[in-house]
Amino acid sequence: MSLQEELLLSLGPSTVLASVVLLLLLYVLSRTHSSSGAPGREPPGPRPLPLLGNLLQLNLSRPQQTLCELSKKYGPVFTVHFGPKKVVVLASHKTVKEALVGKAEEFGDRDISPIFHDMNQGHGILFANGESWKEMRRFALSTLRDFGMGKRLIEDKIAEECQYLIQKFEEHEGKAFDTSRLANYATSNIISSIVYGSRFEYDDPRFVKMVNRVNDIIRLAGSAPIQLYNIFPGLANWINTRQLLLKHVGMNLGDMTDLIQQLKDTLNPEVCRGFVDCFLLRKQKEVDSGVTNNVFSDKNLLYSVGNLFIAGTDTTAATLRWGLLLMAKYPQIQDQVQEELSKVVGNRRVWVEDRKNLPFVDAVVHEVQRVGNIVPMAIPHKMARDVEFRGYFIKKGTTVFPLLSSVLYDENEWETPHTFNPSHFLDKDGNFVRRDAFLPFSAGRRTCLGEGLARMEVFLFFTSLLQRFRFTPPPGVTEDELDLTPAVGFTLSPVPHQLCAIARH
Repeated sequence: MSLQEELLLSLGPSTVLASVVLLLLLYVLSRTHSSSGAPGREPPGPRPLPLLGNLLQLNLSRPQQTLCELSKKYGPVFTVHFGPKKVVVLASHKTVKEALVGKAEEFGDRDISPIFHDMNQGHGILFANGESWKEMRRFALSTLRDFGMGKRLIEDKIAEECQYLIQKFEEHEGKAFDTSRLANYATSNIISSIVYGSRFEYDDPRFVKMVNRVNDIIRLAGSAPIQLYNIFPGLANWINTRQLLLKHVGMNLGDMTDLIQQLKDTLNPEVCRGFVDCFLLRKQKEVDSGVTNNVFSDKNLLYSVGNLFIAGTDTTAATLRWGLLLMAKYPQIQDQVQEELSKVVGNRRVWVEDRKNLPFVDAVVHEVQRVGNIVPMAIPHKMARDVEFRGYFIKKGTTVFPLLSSVLYDENEWETPHTFNPSHFLDKDGNFVRRDAFLPFSAGRRTCLGEGLARMEVFLFFTSLLQRFRFTPPPGVTEDELDLTPAVGFTLSPVPHQLCAIARH
């Protein structure tokens, strides 16, 4: 469906006149706002049309593609207008790294689009700023570390979940099936273990509905109608997709509230079962100490839990699915992965410490993350203060897109950027090498707080499955016919497809 068709379905013919009036008002307001001007030279970019900005030049379903093309014409720092909203885009590894790491404070605020404000109300970890965000991020990092992020404790939980996932794959007896549902259940259970202190069965009705809703939320958040709403929030009541998305969010918040209440009712100060328990105990400690401006509120707890699930399930599951799809598409690489696993690990359980003895496998996992390009534009940033950057003036409050696609596919950093090539992470002797331009988790103050957990999950799930199964296209489909075009969504996951998981032993 084209962008125009999506917009017509979202708006409906009866609202066109009202839409035009509202858009004209927005245009007047935007012109008034932009007339204040700014000192210095602003980044270049395509000339915007009144009100529409550069919308006619942008593919709102896949904006990263358009922005990468524009960077070739206007350079690594340029301006583009999403309607009346001005956005500065950072392209290339050196530019993104220089901004997010070299000027971390200046580029460190989060730009909260209307849909994410609707979903989070300024609470939680992902879509918040200021002291509340700082405290929530510190607490989340500390708690994740306490529960074993990057350590043997969480490794054991992942290894246990690997066995449940393998069992479910085995039930298909080598016949073709869609891996998305099971991959999402497995990664969701790791977050559940950390957050609630326990996992769910894959057929638990509440769990199934919650995971499915998260998938729908992420898919809808990247759709063209929602991008239109983010540009023109005055259209809120006429964007049907927004109502559907917020319905899913509300239902998941209700389920999470019930689960948190169950933990409250059984809370034991001597035993901390997970993130929720730690939060509740910290909240009580703050109250007992007489702290009046307490950020450890029920809302911050609820939305932080929601953020952890959205950030920690879909992205990891999508990466795993990319990995399995790429193995089916490139059987020679799958052969090398399994040969190295058989030689180094055999039939025993894979440990994270095996990684150093599995250079080719490690290179394949990294290349899957690079090519998968799960979060192509990162989550937008906002300037915390005025700054001079690379000869340009960028004003405080300006929205900034760190274009991770341009980093992971940077032609100055990768020998064959648009090809799946594990040699990007290997030296001439076959040893694993780290690459500075490998930034799938972004960088700086807003880098993914669950990076250590995600890296461990992807490695263990991928290697455990490749130990047990050979992945092939379904009958009647060739390797060349397997589609690597990503689905439309806030994150990039493979389009729906089926694979055969054939037992090796």
